[in-house]
Amino acid sequence: MRLVPFRRTAALAAPGPALLTTLLAALLALLLTGCVAQADGAGGPATSPAAADRSAEAERDAGTAEAGAAETPEAERVLLDYGDESDQVRELQARLAQLGHFAARPTGYYGDVTLGAVSEYQRAAGLDVSGKVDESTWAELTGQTEQPTEAELFPPRQVMGYGDESEQVRELQARLAQLGHFTQNPTGYYGEVTSASVAAFQEAAGLQASGTVFEDTWEALTAGTAQPTHEEMYPPLDVPDAVPAQDLDDRCLTGRVLCISKTSRTLSWVIDGEVQMTVEVRFGAEETPTREGVFEVYWKSRHHHSTLYDSPMPYAMFFDGGQAVHYSADFAANGYNGASHGCVNVRDEDAIARLFDEVHEGDEVVVHW
Repeated sequence: MRLVPFRRTAALAAPGPALLTTLLAALLALLLTGCVAQADGAGGPATSPAAADRSAEAERDAGTAEAGAAETPEAERVLLDYGDESDQVRELQARLAQLGHFAARPTGYYGDVTLGAVSEYQRAAGLDVSGKVDESTWAELTGQTEQPTEAELFPPRQVMGYGDESEQVRELQARLAQLGHFTQNPTGYYGEVTSASVAAFQEAAGLQASGTVFEDTWEALTAGTAQPTHEEMYPPLDVPDAVPAQDLDDRCLTGRVLCISKTSRTLSWVIDGEVQMTVEVRFGAEETPTREGVFEVYWKSRHHHSTLYDSPMPYAMFFDGGQAVHYSADFAANGYNGASHGCVNVRDEDAIARLFDEVHEGDEVVVHW
């Protein structure tokens, strides 16, 4: 409060004692009121109703957050994870194999294959998919599977199997032939015939007839047979010389042409009417005939493997859809006792290898009678 000094004038008289007493009482009351407010406000201004509401709301939010944090469950303990290597990992792999989620041989190492198998199992079981084995995953898995046997934990190692092609497969076929389980000439390719022959040997030897050569099968076979000779592994073939092409089809006389005759069962490589090479060929069976007509080589694949028939087709030169000229180990071993699935088979591997290098994509192919 600002006090305005009184000036003596002729019109005003000096204040009396009663007025001074009133002014002093008002000033004292004002000072006491300010002190009381400061004391109640802990040294600051008094709290407004809006501020009080905000403070209460903040306290409620803090309490809710603390309650939510208290209600959050702890993360489950991870028992097995990527990079682990132990007997429990081997057991995990064997249990997953019982359910069809692990097709490899148990190793005890938790790598990419195991991580994928665990993820697939978790997805199938309706669990959280993490690829890690936590307590819930392990409890669910052990509840659905049996304790793995020693054979499941340590299965015999595979030595050879379907689709393999090697000198060891040729030796396998020759050894099976010594026991009468393989009646064809060795080819070095592990196909349906070899698989059936292996299964026949396994059954005779009291082993599981899987058709696949595991360590126990190979040990039993090598113990019961002699080391095959070169003649047993590479028996001589009665392969007549190819008949030179005569009376070429008129469509084969111009340009670069693979001229294939179903009548003479020959393929002639012809450039501008001059025969460069002639080899014997065989064709598709009645159910899968080789189509006749004029085509062109649209794709070459040196190490081709048929995904449709799961068989090798080396030096393949495709000319009509899936039909191609290619080397056939079966044709080389068994001659015309078999047939192709529509392709033109060549049994002279050296010749087809040279031909593969000479023929270009875009060269013509004529298949005729």
